[in-house]
Amino acid sequence: MQEISQRIIDEVKKTVIGKDAVIRKVYMAILAGGHILLEDIPGVGKTTLALAFAGALDLRFHRLQFTPDVTPSDITGYSVPDQATGKLQYRPGAAACNLFLGDEINRASPKTQSALLEVMEEGQITVDGVTRRILPPFIVIATQNPEGSAGTQPLPESQLDRFMVRLSMGYPSPEDEEQILMSRQPGEAARPSGAPVVRREELLRMQSETESVYLSQEMSRYLVALANATRESENLRLGASPRATLALASMSRAAAYLEGRDYVVPQDAISVFLDVMTHRVKLSAKARIGGKTPFDVLAELLRSVPQPALHR
Repeated sequence: MQEISQRIIDEVKKTVIGKDAVIRKVYMAILAGGHILLEDIPGVGKTTLALAFAGALDLRFHRLQFTPDVTPSDITGYSVPDQATGKLQYRPGAAACNLFLGDEINRASPKTQSALLEVMEEGQITVDGVTRRILPPFIVIATQNPEGSAGTQPLPESQLDRFMVRLSMGYPSPEDEEQILMSRQPGEAARPSGAPVVRREELLRMQSETESVYLSQEMSRYLVALANATRESENLRLGASPRATLALASMSRAAAYLEGRDYVVPQDAISVFLDVMTHRVKLSAKARIGGKTPFDVLAELLRSVPQPALHR
């Protein structure tokens, strides 16, 4: 699976240049069966990244641009009467796919944002009392502009908690930006053109293998200790939820899987801790006055929790 995973990553890198670390983290979240929140300024390649993964993994892809006039039914679908029979017919919404890209999710109303909660958590959509399952895998990649940007409103904690990781792509280096310019032909769109590396069934098998990676009791205690440290910190008024601990375990398994191991070690958890936790915690007034960021507080907590000594 390491060879196949590397081929997937290499295929995405053909389109998304200079963002190897972000590509790897997104792929890990997909293996872990989680959803990804990309927070960054417009134009740095977030949509291109989602398209590249959809192509490499042969996933049915839908994109929805979130604006204030987008309604919940645009996401979930709606029922309309059939003129011939008079019965209600279901018209699927944008979420009826394998990989759903929600562009600028924090520009939509809270009611529209909340329409994603059920499908993100349960993999199903309920319309007019009828529940329909989404054919797995189902992955949401949502983008949002930085908080405070014009026309945006913060996502509620309940929605943020459903994203396994929050990542930021950032500006490319001058060398990478030059490569982007040189590789783009006039009039050519930045869309992946290669053949899929794996099919849907193969991805589901890889997700199942990732889920079966061994998590020892010592590692479980370590993950719980990390989560509990966020709840006891005087610099945080909102700590990590149990869902966050589960997400940390899933991402740690994915990190081990990519390294070719069938067991989790502390470095796996350390490598993903900040990506899993920064969007789930809220600073206390004391920390804000002191000029601290969630990243600063969590990095300090990560250093303060003793790592377990594992024996095999």
